[in-house]
Amino acid sequence: MAQKKIQCLAPGDVVDIVAPGFSPRPEEVQGAVQLLKEWGYQPRLPEDLIENHFLHSNSDEKRFYFLKKALLAKDSRFVWCLRGGYGSNRLWPYLKKMKKPAQAKILIGLSDITSLHHFLNQFWQWPSLHGAHLDRLGLKKSPEPVVKELKDLLEGRVFKTEFSDLKPMNSRAEKLKKIKSQVVGGNLVTLQSSIGTPTEIKLDGRILFLEEIGERAYRIDRVLVHLQQSGLLKKASAIIFGEFFQCAEKNGEALYLEVLKRFSAEVKLPVFQGLETGHGEVQRPLFMGTPAVLQGGRSGSLVVDSGVKE
Repeated sequence: MAQKKIQCLAPGDVVDIVAPGFSPRPEEVQGAVQLLKEWGYQPRLPEDLIENHFLHSNSDEKRFYFLKKALLAKDSRFVWCLRGGYGSNRLWPYLKKMKKPAQAKILIGLSDITSLHHFLNQFWQWPSLHGAHLDRLGLKKSPEPVVKELKDLLEGRVFKTEFSDLKPMNSRAEKLKKIKSQVVGGNLVTLQSSIGTPTEIKLDGRILFLEEIGERAYRIDRVLVHLQQSGLLKKASAIIFGEFFQCAEKNGEALYLEVLKRFSAEVKLPVFQGLETGHGEVQRPLFMGTPAVLQGGRSGSLVVDSGVKE
């Protein structure tokens, strides 16, 4: 189990900036650098990190080059993604050939970065942080309480995160007493891309967290059915849904909620809803690959250890 803790951030620490997916806008890059400076860190932004590309922030080879350089850097412990989009799963073949670095790092990001969380948690046994990208933070789009919680975790003022008032979605969740495990997962569609590959996610005893953005009900159902029929869910211990942001139908109807209800009735696992993170405004930080305790009942809760130490 990935339980090795990383030294917390302190003033003057170097933070490596990477862009494994889409290109951020120039003002987002500038905002990200300025923010990290305001927080007292030393942002390291490679000069040619972003180049013209028809789809991504750079070629596969260069995106991996910068990611590898950040992961291997001996003078930093945190790697922060500028934004998500698409592209991280294209780096899996390169990462598979890479020798695990001796020094563990905390990778921060969400959405497409699910691919990297999954790889680092499963293959290197590193903790990682499902948290806001630098583009959002730099443009001051995150609520102050979320920003404070994030900084408190990174800087070692708090070492646990509690998510309360989780809604049980089936009888197994209502009857659940306690599960001690780890949280894995992230974006639903991104996670699905691992199925049938050498990097396929393993859910043995894990608490699977899922969130999504902009997918209509039938598409969400298709992916959830694929997860069921792949057999991967048989080894999971529980499932928790985060935010499904902008997933209503064109007429505003929230059919995706019916999809989640049907799925919860079909799977033989405790299923909860209401984890306060995803693609919406409130993106509470969620450590993955660290010890977590899930309690069931009519109002469930999840307490997750941070991946940092004093």
